[in-house]
Order: sequence, then C-alpha cells, then structure tokens
Amino acid sequence: MILDARQRTFPPFSLTRLMRTCFGQGQGERLCILIDLPDPKEIKDFAFLNDETLSIQNYGYSVFYQGFQQGALEELNFTDGKLFAYRETGGSNLDFLEDSVYDPEGRCFSLEQDIYPHYGMILTVSTYSATAPLTAQAKRFGFRGATLHGLNQIIVDSGLSVDYNEVSRDAEQLRQALTCADRFELDFEYEGQKTTLTLDCNGQEAQKSHGLCPPGRPDVANLPAGEVYFVPQSGEGRFPFKYDEETIGMLSVEDGFVKNARLICGDFDKIQAHNEKLKSDPMTGCLGELGFGTQVLPFSGRDIQDEKILGTVHVATGRSDHLGGYLTPDLFKERSNASHDDVLYAPYKTPEIRVPEVRMRRNGRSEVVLQNYQPADYLIEALMAEALQPV
Repeated sequence: MILDARQRTFPPFSLTRLMRTCFGQGQGERLCILIDLPDPKEIKDFAFLNDETLSIQNYGYSVFYQGFQQGALEELNFTDGKLFAYRETGGSNLDFLEDSVYDPEGRCFSLEQDIYPHYGMILTVSTYSATAPLTAQAKRFGFRGATLHGLNQIIVDSGLSVDYNEVSRDAEQLRQALTCADRFELDFEYEGQKTTLTLDCNGQEAQKSHGLCPPGRPDVANLPAGEVYFVPQSGEGRFPFKYDEETIGMLSVEDGFVKNARLICGDFDKIQAHNEKLKSDPMTGCLGELGFGTQVLPFSGRDIQDEKILGTVHVATGRSDHLGGYLTPDLFKERSNASHDDVLYAPYKTPEIRVPEVRMRRNGRSEVVLQNYQPADYLIEALMAEALQPV
C-alpha cells in the first residue's frame, strides 16, 4: 500500500470517467454548471475568462463546460450542459446564493424557478463552498450534483483523477474503524506549549464523504471526496488556530463552543475581532465537525483536497445542518455569520503546529489513530484488511 503521494501515479483526468463513476450513466437528465463571480453579469460573452484572478471559474469553463460540449455530455447521456453564474457569497457555505443567475448570452434566470426544478444534475465550481445550501436545495427539488470549490490543476490531475470506487471502499473501511467512538483527544504542540482538545462523539455513527452519488437519491457530493467525519456533541480544552501566515492564537473550548482566543503571535487586531464576534454571536464558536482524511493525495494548497489527505485532521466551526447536526442558519444572530469554516491541520498548511497524537476512546479502549500527521498502525491495519479481502 502506497502511503506517500510522491510515489503515487495518477491516470490522466477523464471527465467521463469521473462522472460515470460518481454519478452513473445519465438517463437523459438536464445538466448545468454553476460558477460564482463578483459580478455574475461578467459571464456575458465569457468576459470573466480575461480575469486572471478568476482561475477557479476558468477551470469550471475549460474542464467542465467545454468538456461536456466536446462530447462528454452525449457520451454520458445527459442533456443541455449550460453554464450559469451567480454572485459570490463571500463566505463558506453561506445561504447567500442570490436567486438571479446569468448565462453567456447575458440573460437572467431564477435558481428557484428555472434551475433547481428543471436540472437533474448541477455541478458547482466556485471560490466559496456552496455545499450546505445546495444540499438543502437538492433535498427540496430532487436533483443531484457536486461542489468543487477551489479547483486548481493539482486537484484536476490527482483528486479528480482517482477511482472513486476505491475511494469509497477505503473511506468505508476507515469509517468502520472509527465509528461509534465515545470521544477523540487531539494533542497539539506549538513552540513548547502542549494542549489537548477533547471532542465528545457519544458513540455516534461515523459518516463518510466518498464521492459516490448514485441515481435515485438526491444529494450533493463534495469533490474531491475522501473523509470520515463526526458532528461533535461537546468538547473541552485548548487548541492553536492559524489565522494567517503571521497570526496564531490559542482557542479555549468549553461545552463544545470556542469561548475566547488569546494571541500567541502576530496581529492582535485579528484576535480582538474574533473575540468580539464570539461575544456578539456565540454560535460562530460552535464546533460543528471533526474530520479525518482517507486518501493519499498531493497537497494542493486548497482545503477541499487537502482535508481529504490521509494523516490530516480538521475541526470546523459554525453550521452543521448539512452534516446531520442541529446548527442551522436561523440560530445565528447574523445571517452573514452562518458559515461552516474548516480548521485544517496538515504539514504544509500548519507546519508551525505539531499534532503529536490523536487518540480515539471507544468501549473502554484507547486507540492511537494519527501520529505527527501520519496514520497510526490502527488505521493502516484497517486499510490493509480491506486490501487483503478476496475480490
């Protein structure tokens, strides 16, 4: 089993293989691609392609829109293949998708009236994640789809080029190894300071993001996929948080909520602003996810892929309803605060912060699952057990 992405080779990207594996052969459903733009009217005559800052949306055009127009649509038995733009939300998983969307001819359409009810497959390539709002709309209108925020060439060549049947099998094997945990203990170390964050799961069934979204079940996949996750029931302790390249703070957690932040290094104004936000809208500090990556992939610089890498761990604050949690946007005092923000710990994302060990407590036993951003023997054995099963 290869555990080092530098030793792994990936097949060339194939749009038809990705779609057929994740979603199955189409049945004549209409398909469309959504992108987000600062000004959605810039989709007219594809004007956004001239803006170098919109590289993600350019991938939405070249990889997906053009790919479908050049034969993949017919080969997969989908129809339409149109491209639409909506106004970017400015935050992760906010319910801020304006109803108006535009097409390359400059025409305006309604998501509620023209898109959601009439398209069976919706793929969203965006700067900001739209997984939470689109998951809710998929259940309401019955479509399937995927969110691919932060797309870049590394992701296309690796995270979108893997065999998602294998990804699904590995994710399920690790899910079974972690499910029904009582709690997890995450040890952190930064410049000699050692802290532990304990997250209570209370025996809940682990969930997985595995990329497969078969016909007959409205859902939105997050691609690249490959993680096992929980919605913590509570939590206690402290953990370091990297705000940017210069600023790191120490967050204190009580009863599953981040209560306050203390400056370790960098910009005090960022710490003060965070504390003011926690005070004015405490729900922004709710710990809404604990996730473990399950794939062997190269680091892309984008959390959508990097949080799926085996050996990484992420904690998220904010809304959790799209993951089966209770925290819905209406529980926040400010609608603009109802985001889901991942805090990823990975060697290339947080090299200053060590994660010496992550332990799982289950049925009175303690199992080490991660050590220094590497899967511990317990997880490797779980993956090997699947690999050794007869076909």
